[in-house]
Amino acid sequence: MPSNNSTSKAANVKNPTAQQLASKQHEISVTEFFEKNKQILGFDSRQKSLIMGIKEAVDNSLDACEEAGFLPDVIVKVSHGDDDDDYVVYEEDNGPGIIHKMIPNVFGRLLYGSRFHALRQSRGQQGIGISATIMFGNINTGKPAHIRSKIEGEDEVAWQMDIAVDTKTNRPIVTNDKAFTWEGKEHGTSVEYTTKGRYVTGKQSIFEYLKETAIVNPHARIEFHDPDGKVYVFERATDEFPPKSKEIKPHPEGMEIGDLMKYAANTQQKTVKAFLKNDFSRITDRIADEILAKAEVKPETKPDKLTREDFKNILKAIEKVKIMAPPTDCLSPIGETLIKKGLMHILDGLRPDYYATPVTRAPKAANGNPFIVEAGIVYGGEIPSDSPVQILRFANRVPLLYQPGACAITKAVADVDWRRYGLEQRGGKGVPFGPAIILVHIASTKVPFTSEGKEAVATFDEIQSEINLALRLCARNLKSHLNKMEKKKKTHAKFEIVQDLLPDMAKKSADMLGRPVPDLSRTISKIMNVVWIEPSVEKPKKNSKVIKYTIYNYTTHPRSMRLHTKLPKECVNLTLFTNPLFIEMNDDGKATWEVKDLQPSKSIELSFELNGELADTFDADDIYISGINPVMVMGAEALPGDWGIKGLEIVESEDDYVEDDTDPEEVITEDEDLGDE
Repeated sequence: MPSNNSTSKAANVKNPTAQQLASKQHEISVTEFFEKNKQILGFDSRQKSLIMGIKEAVDNSLDACEEAGFLPDVIVKVSHGDDDDDYVVYEEDNGPGIIHKMIPNVFGRLLYGSRFHALRQSRGQQGIGISATIMFGNINTGKPAHIRSKIEGEDEVAWQMDIAVDTKTNRPIVTNDKAFTWEGKEHGTSVEYTTKGRYVTGKQSIFEYLKETAIVNPHARIEFHDPDGKVYVFERATDEFPPKSKEIKPHPEGMEIGDLMKYAANTQQKTVKAFLKNDFSRITDRIADEILAKAEVKPETKPDKLTREDFKNILKAIEKVKIMAPPTDCLSPIGETLIKKGLMHILDGLRPDYYATPVTRAPKAANGNPFIVEAGIVYGGEIPSDSPVQILRFANRVPLLYQPGACAITKAVADVDWRRYGLEQRGGKGVPFGPAIILVHIASTKVPFTSEGKEAVATFDEIQSEINLALRLCARNLKSHLNKMEKKKKTHAKFEIVQDLLPDMAKKSADMLGRPVPDLSRTISKIMNVVWIEPSVEKPKKNSKVIKYTIYNYTTHPRSMRLHTKLPKECVNLTLFTNPLFIEMNDDGKATWEVKDLQPSKSIELSFELNGELADTFDADDIYISGINPVMVMGAEALPGDWGIKGLEIVESEDDYVEDDTDPEEVITEDEDLGDE
């Protein structure tokens, strides 16, 4: 039998009492928690720590500038510190500045901010980023951060101070607080801190982060000084601000019972009906009555008298009542034109062959939070063709450089069958190969990140579905372009043979017979049997384009059709409206021209001019037609069914029939694509 000695010894050990255990329990400050769990914020390696700090500073600067109405000018400098792995980071903006007494809390206190409770799109909301960056630098170098700030309108007065973070109390430690004259600076803020880090180049680098930031923030000027003294400048591509997001009330869809109880406890409303109607978005008198009737709660009940059972019944009733999706003026999407402008401005060095028309989806809601998905594709040129496509992931205009495999965006890209759209993809799954760059941006009041490090978007069915549809619409534009170019290339070769060989044969035959050379125009038309639309572009001056379309009728019958394209409305002038072929342009910039009874072997021209900084975003190849069999047309595709405008019906004789070899699986139907929009 086993000895009882061990049991006896254990029994002789004096265990702590409940009182002694209780004496060791104390509150943990949020700063202490994140100090011991730095990886949650993204500070889990020297390389990432350096980038994350800059990211938080730049995000704050862009938000502050936009809120105050200043076109952002951001400067980032990284230099070597005293030790080999020490780096001094300096970031400066031209924002509104921070009032003197608030500077310590903004930079030296975690979970202190102005955007956490605001239901609107912004880059930073938690109030953790920049103060956590300074805390991290304090911990691993022992040096405080140096802050300078000047408020607009204060004559020559700026403030500077050194700030460290007390991790025990989550309070700032301020030293060297004094006023100074900031020469040449009307307003703005700068932060300088020292941190342990590792500077790298390549995909997950500071340069790459700033380059991608410039793509989706084309209204910003960003200047970067690297540790070797090289200076890179991403100039402002446009003076147009993104739409300003507005704060909205919470939406009841997907709300938890604890949230509803909290709102009820803090409401100023006297009755539960007034509480629902006035404290939530999209709740009208009728909807409030319907909810309360289904919940069997009297409308005049005071919110503080509601029981837990009442709250449960109200939430169940909300699920059964049809409520409009949340309003979307709380969001600030980039927009199709500025996505293209940003891509063209930054990626021009790769000389891409084609920028597929970007897609901005209609707003949707996930867990009561409105969101919008945008996508763009760049193809060809000097983009590598023998490696996986580069995926540029963004959330609220912020690049996501890490954890691509855990991100809903990457998963959605991998789920598309890219073989249908001209890219190589083994087995029809996974990230495709080819000379392409894919951009996806998610704008939301609350992006569901996988962690506080904000490195990847969590997988929500509603979000994945919208990304998938946006990618397929964008890919359809790419496939249309590739098909058009291939078809045009083959037909060009046929044209060269017919237009060069037949006249040469006719001339030689006429010379031999002593007869005049016959007119072969109708013969050539009969052989070709196409309507050819040839675009040409001239750039008479900077920010100006003259676009001309020549329509040739190489068929044996008169042809009528409409031409459609989408123009940057800001760049349109009178040359568009005075053209005799012009019909109309809608609020989205979708313009229509009509050609009537173009005779065989004849041609007609339409032209217009675009002026302004967004003129170069218009691609003359993005032209569509209606009223004619698209298989007979060279240089334009059929008007998409989801364009929302009415084209001409096709009226053709049997002689004009040409078999359409379009793969039906490549077409995204309106029902499949748009759902219930």
